[in-house]
This record gives sequence, structure tokens and C-alpha cells, in this order.
Amino acid sequence: MAATQVVRSEWTKIRSVASTVWTLGLAVVVTIALGMLISALSKSEFDTMDRQDQLTFDPTFTSFAGMSLGQLAMIVFGVLVVANEYSSGMIRTSLAAVPRRGTFLAGKVAVATVLALVVSMATSFAAFFLGQMMLGDLKASLGDDGVLRAVIGGGLYMTLIAVFSMGVAAMLRSPMLSLGILMPFFFLISNILGSVDVTKKVGRFLPDQAGSKIMEVVPPLDDDTPYGPWGGLGIMVLWVVAALLGGYLVLKRRDA
Repeated sequence: MAATQVVRSEWTKIRSVASTVWTLGLAVVVTIALGMLISALSKSEFDTMDRQDQLTFDPTFTSFAGMSLGQLAMIVFGVLVVANEYSSGMIRTSLAAVPRRGTFLAGKVAVATVLALVVSMATSFAAFFLGQMMLGDLKASLGDDGVLRAVIGGGLYMTLIAVFSMGVAAMLRSPMLSLGILMPFFFLISNILGSVDVTKKVGRFLPDQAGSKIMEVVPPLDDDTPYGPWGGLGIMVLWVVAALLGGYLVLKRRDA
């Protein structure tokens, strides 16, 4: 099957599975709604913050507060795109139609990545503008130094979360197992490693902690992170490449 036919086939699969469409929609709603809520609360409490918190207040990053939950939906999307075929048994039919497994995986990941990128970019810009609206006179402007980079970076971050999940799902080949590892990894292990002094220097190199640096405009006063916004995103890209490579090797060497 030609590459264009593979892409067309994967696009049809994603569109026809309601769960993948719903998870993308949920990512949009949760990210924007929670970002607006946190922005409104931040504005109301700004005067009661101590001086240091006021000096390091980042209106752009505040509007992205919803991404902490929005990335949950992107993880589910990435897992379902890849692992649904294994749980349903359709993977055998797919590989029979596309015997070249690298082409099969590349087509699937490419289509899902483009879709995730479009949704993530739209979500990031919407979360920024609506969050700034809630912040009122505390708001940042898209033309301010570092803001446009942060907004674009927010869309890239959510996209990379989804692609990383695709790679992990390709390795594990099970929706439940993939989610059972990814959820604790991002929402428990990463937070613990990032908040404990002994492990903080290790935690900052995890994909979510490194990648989220791209959304910061005003760094904390005591920030000693050894990389900048783009460096952090680069670390996240390396995690994504490793996950996809692992997924390809498993797909190539193991039976469906």
C-alpha cells in the first residue's frame, strides 16, 4: 500500500472512532476552562500575595494552568490511536494490508500528530487570550518578550505529550497497561521527583518538567535549571524520539 493510502486509511480510522474525537474535545475544554478559572482566582488573590510571588507572577504561564489536566486527555488520545487496534484485534488486518511495519507506524503517528498539533495550537492560543481576559490589568500581551514563544510552545508541548504516549503504547500494545504506566508517571512520579530536594535535579529532566519550561515567561527567582525554554523542549523531543524508536522496534520484532 502506498504511503498516501496509508495516511488516508489512518485518517479514516481516527475519525471513525468516537473515543479519540471525544478525548481531543475534552483536552480543549478542560485546558481552556481550568486556565480561565485559575487566571480569575489569581487576579482576585494577587493583592494578598507576598512581594516575591508578585514579582515572579507569570500571567502567560498562569493561563496555561489547565494544561495539567488537558495533557491527561492528550495522553489518552495518544494511547487510543495506537493501542485500540491491539485490543480490538484489528492490528492483524492492518498489518496484512500494510506489511511494511515502519510505514504503517509512521503513517499512524504522522496523521495523529498533525491532528494533535492543530488542536493543541488552537487550544494554546485560546487558553492564552481567554486567560489574559480574566487577568484584567495583570494581563500580558502576545507582543511582549517571550510570550509568543510560550504560546506556540504550549501547543508543541501538548502535541509532544500525545506523540510520546503513542510511542509508549506501541511498545506496550495495551491501552490499560499504557495508561496504567503513563498516568502515574506524569501525575505522581514526576511530581514527587520534582518536589523532593534529593531528586529534584533528576526530575527536571523528565519529559513533562523539561517540556513545560517552554511555557514560562517569568522564571522563578531561585531558578537554577541548567537549560532554557528551547533546551527543555529539546529534552522532551529526545524522550519522544526514544519512545517512538522503542515502539518501532517492538512492532518490527514481535508478532501482532
